[in-house]
Parts: sequence; structure tokens; C-alpha cells
Amino acid sequence: MRIPSLCLLLIAATASAEPQKFSSGETKTRLIELYTSEGCSSCPPAEAWLGTLREAPGLWRDFVPVAFHVVYWDRLGWKDRFASQAGTEREYAYASAWGSGSVYTPCFVQDGAEWRESFGRRAPAPATEKTGVLAVECGEDGACRVTFAPAAGAGRGEFEVHVAQLGGGISSDVRSGENGGLTLRHEFVALSLQSTRLVTGAAELALTPVKVAGVTRRALAVWVTRRGELTPVQATGGWWR
Repeated sequence: MRIPSLCLLLIAATASAEPQKFSSGETKTRLIELYTSEGCSSCPPAEAWLGTLREAPGLWRDFVPVAFHVVYWDRLGWKDRFASQAGTEREYAYASAWGSGSVYTPCFVQDGAEWRESFGRRAPAPATEKTGVLAVECGEDGACRVTFAPAAGAGRGEFEVHVAQLGGGISSDVRSGENGGLTLRHEFVALSLQSTRLVTGAAELALTPVKVAGVTRRALAVWVTRRGELTPVQATGGWWR
């Protein structure tokens, strides 16, 4: 039996209206951060390794990767179009928390701690600590609801949620600076970062997709911290249409 065209359109519209949902398990999902720049000659190998995580079986379940491009290389010959002040300030905040007087690239951070034994090896090992369930539901209009239920024994208190829009499948032709003449490939680039307080375990955010030339894949990275802290308590994410 043939289905009328109008019915097919209604079915398609209904399917496309389904919200996207991302959720962690109760066991901690690691947040892997890379601080990088197109102007840094030692960064491409680190970014290449981060890109391999796209095919790793633990992606989104065991770990969530985010690449923050920093601004402090921009004055040295090449302006990185992905560099953000928010990402740069985040790295400085980490350096301060670690008692360090300087920042550097490439810099890997795993669950809020400096992670020097990182790229060039295997994917991050799964965590075993139970921290709670983080769930996100986003509609087509960009309205997202986040809920977090801490695990028993994980402690209570006030929490904040952080949401980064990520871009991938990106190629950049660098024409000057330390990487002049190279074509760089980027994955999991933070295109935006929004934060808000969780009230009785929930928060509402409005996401407007960031339009950046050359982005062929999009994802969301979501994590919660205790209010005023950097160390993630739980994370989740996934590919975003």
C-alpha cells in the first residue's frame, strides 16, 4: 500500500521534531581538555591525537574531548580564528589552581588535573568512581534542559553546568607564523561555552548554533562542577544535529 505524500511529510516532520538526548551513566565520564593554537608548531601532533578519539569506542561514554584554542599565540604571526578569550581564561585559571605561573600549549587536562602522559598513547582509561547521572535534552529550537542527580555518597552542594558547542572535520590553511604553509585538521573545537547554575538539580539553556566556515561535524560537550570550581564532577555529550 502506498503512503500518501502528505502523510510522509507529516511523519518526517514528527521525526525531525524529536529532541536530542545525551546522558552519562552513574560512573564518572572523564572530561579531556586540550589547550592549543594554530600558531603553535608543537600543537598539530596533539590535535591529531585528539582527532583519533573520534573513532575510539569510549567516546561520549567513557570520556568527552574538548579543544580550547587560546589567544596568546595570535600576536606572533598568525591569528587563530578559533581562539577565544573564554578558553584562554580557563587555562589561566587552571594554571593558578595548580600553583603554576605560566600557561603553555599543547596542554592536556584530564578531570581538572594537568595530564602530561597523554597523546601518542591509548585513549583515556575509564573511570570507576560513581559520581551521578548527568542528562541533557535539547529541542530543535536550541532550548536545552540539563539535570544532574549526584550519586549516593558523592556529596551535596551547589553545582554549575557548562555547555560547549564543538566543531569538527575542519581544515585550516595557515599562511604565516610557526605553522605557515601547513593545512591543519581540527576536531572537537570549542566554538562556544555557556555556563549557568543548577537549581534543585536542573537548569535551562538556550543554544544558538555557532556558524563557522568549514565545520562538517557538530557535537555538544556538557559537564557539571561544584559552584565556583573547575574540576568536573560528571560529563556527557554526543553528536549534535
